[in-house]
Amino acid sequence: MTMVNDTLDTVLIVEPNFTGHRWRYAEWAAAAYGEAGYRCVIVTDPANASHVLAKRIAGENRPELQIQFVAPLEHGRRGAAKVSYVRFFRDFKHAFDVASRNRKVALVVVPYVDYFFYSLPFTGSPFGATPWVGITMRANFHHAKVGVKAPREPLVNAVKAQLFRRAIRTPGLKTLLTIDPTLTEWCAGKPGHRERHQAARGAAVQYLADPFPDAKATEPLAARQRLGLGAGKHVLVYGAITGRKGIQELVAALAQRTGSDRPTLVVAGAQDDETRAFFSSTGKLSPPAVFMDRFVTAEEELDLFSACDVVWLGYKGHYGMSGVLVQAYRFGKPVVATADGLIGWFCRTGELGPVVEDLSVTSINRAFDKVFEERPGAPAGQHLLERNTLSHFKQTLQQAII
Repeated sequence: MTMVNDTLDTVLIVEPNFTGHRWRYAEWAAAAYGEAGYRCVIVTDPANASHVLAKRIAGENRPELQIQFVAPLEHGRRGAAKVSYVRFFRDFKHAFDVASRNRKVALVVVPYVDYFFYSLPFTGSPFGATPWVGITMRANFHHAKVGVKAPREPLVNAVKAQLFRRAIRTPGLKTLLTIDPTLTEWCAGKPGHRERHQAARGAAVQYLADPFPDAKATEPLAARQRLGLGAGKHVLVYGAITGRKGIQELVAALAQRTGSDRPTLVVAGAQDDETRAFFSSTGKLSPPAVFMDRFVTAEEELDLFSACDVVWLGYKGHYGMSGVLVQAYRFGKPVVATADGLIGWFCRTGELGPVVEDLSVTSINRAFDKVFEERPGAPAGQHLLERNTLSHFKQTLQQAII
């Protein structure tokens, strides 16, 4: 264990929102820099005081890992404050100003820099002269240029590309990490891309593989028993359950399947109101769907990915990376995936499972026919998703400040 004393420099990890995977990124960043010998402080909104991570850090009360709550500013809606990027910039500057008092801050880490990234050409760094590292999860302006299937918005994308080029030259920004490998290709001007987009004096733009903690699948039959699942095939929909998961289209397709070809649908994760209303008003599937409409524990997550036969990734309007894809890969489970966005890009060879070009009943059921008939073989050679481990994630963060 690394010894920490009062003379050590501090890394501030600023993340106001603990929903989704954001709290995990804050936790993992703290682990990475803690292992490198830094004292870490996670700075977040007081609204997260009851979150499991906040309670654990407060309960352990270790000098090498603390949590500090800083309330966001009260914003008007006049002038530049109308722009969300500007409001977030001001909140992050305020959080830094408060949390850096009486501390020797060596580095700031922003696990989700998309809050304010496009404001940087106009505002400069929210952290003064302190070096910082940001992680972008939503930059998609370059997708049309690198072969990722996404909506064509040439004007918006051209503006964002210009802002991006200027933002990575912000003084203090040491490294911009991205969970999208095609962004590093675009910046480097790889073969097939017309020009190099990363300025020589700009921050380094590096790929950060979206991690899934190292875990081995448990025995499927035992996992099914613990979850109360029956016999037959099971299709898993996992995460925050909204209309963007393509859930209504999936249900319509499964309802058309007959005989022994009918799998059990397992929907695991908190549903939004629209999805709950849909399931309460739609006819019951046969076999009946299984619902876990709540936060799913790590143990249950392990069992779900062990027990189910195929993972649904036929999302709509989602063009970013998917942690569920990484989880399916680590557990060796085939997916039925959208052709759109980074999910489609990662799945484009068919090695991870069939890709659906549209969410029609015919396309979806053709994909399930294929995946139930033959399990996809292991990817030939090492798939890019091999790098999506927690240890690789920590190494990348540590190297980002060398």
